[in-house]
Amino acid sequence: MMHKNAAFLFLTLLPSLIYAQMGGNNSYEFLNLTSSARVAALGGNQIAVQDDDLFLGIENPSLLNKAMDQKLAFTYVDYLTDISYGNAAYAKHFDSIGTFNLALNYINYGDFTETDNAGNELGTFTAGEYAFQLGYARALDSNFTAGINVKTIYSDLFENQSLAMAADLGLTYYSRKREVTLSFLIKNLGGQLSAYYEGNEASLPYEMQLGFSKRLSKVPLRLGMIYTHLQQWDLQYDNPNDEVESSVLLDPSQVEEESEPGFFDNLARHMIVNAEFLISENFNVRLGYSYLRRSELRIDERLGTVGLSWGFGLRISKFHLSYGRSAFHQAGATNTFSLSTRLSDFIN
Repeated sequence: MMHKNAAFLFLTLLPSLIYAQMGGNNSYEFLNLTSSARVAALGGNQIAVQDDDLFLGIENPSLLNKAMDQKLAFTYVDYLTDISYGNAAYAKHFDSIGTFNLALNYINYGDFTETDNAGNELGTFTAGEYAFQLGYARALDSNFTAGINVKTIYSDLFENQSLAMAADLGLTYYSRKREVTLSFLIKNLGGQLSAYYEGNEASLPYEMQLGFSKRLSKVPLRLGMIYTHLQQWDLQYDNPNDEVESSVLLDPSQVEEESEPGFFDNLARHMIVNAEFLISENFNVRLGYSYLRRSELRIDERLGTVGLSWGFGLRISKFHLSYGRSAFHQAGATNTFSLSTRLSDFIN
C-alpha cells in the first residue's frame, strides 16, 4: 500500500530515477523515451538517417520528407515494472508546402493504491503523461532540410496536473550521391504553463545533439554516431548515497577517493554508436551501444550486456514490423515493438 502523498512523490521522481545519469533535474523526462523499436535497437538514439521511416521524423523533425507521405506508425513498450509507453503518428506531404507530422506520445505509470495515514485503503488511481506533437519540415535546397516539432505536454499525477509547451528544432544535410546524413537537433525548448502545485517550478529536459550516418557503398551496412548533450560537458553522475555511506565510517581515511573521469571517458559518455545491416529491402538487423548507459547502470561484479541493444526490421506485405531490445540492468531488458504502414497502399 502506498500513501497518496508518497505516491505523488514517487511519480514525480520516477522519470528522474530512470534517467539518473543526468542527475534527475527535470520534469517530463518521458519526452526522452525512444520513439520506436528501430531507435531502441540503435542505442536509444538516431537522428541522422534519411529514409521513409516516420519514427525518425518524431525524433528529428528535419528528417520528415516526401517518402513518409500517408505513413501511419505505432509503437508499444512494456517498460520497467508495470510502466508502459508508446506513440502513434501520421504524416502528410504537400508538394508546395512541405511535410507535416501529427503524433501522440504517452506513458502510463500503472495502478496505485490510495491509503490514508492509518493505512486504510481508499481506492486506486492511475497516473500518466502525454505529449501532443505537430511536426513540420521543408527542404531548403537539394541537400538541406529544416524542421520543427511543437509539443503540448500534459502531466497527470494523482491530484496534481501540469501543462507545458516545448519545441524541437532540427537541421539536416543529406547527400544522396555519398549517402551521408548529418543532423543538428535542439530538443525540448520551452517551459511550464501551469505547475503541479503553487511554487513548483519544473524545467524541461533540454538538449542539443549532433548526428552522423554513412551507408557504405560496397557493403550493405550503414554506420551511425550520435553526439548527445552538447550543452553539458561533464556527464558523470554523483551518487548522493556514496556520501551517506562515507559519513557513517568511523575512520574517514577508509574512504577511497573516486577519480574523476578523464577526457576520453567523458567524451565517450556523449557518444552513441550504431550499425544497420541492410540484408535486403525487406529485412535488416540493427545494433547499438551507449557508453553512458553502461557506465552509469552497470554492476562492476557482473558487467553483462548493459548499454548494448539490438533488433531487426521485417517488411511483410504492406506492413513494416520492428523489434528492439535494450539492456539497462542485470535484472532484464526492455522490449520495444513498432508497426508502420502507408494508408495509400490500401486505398490504391
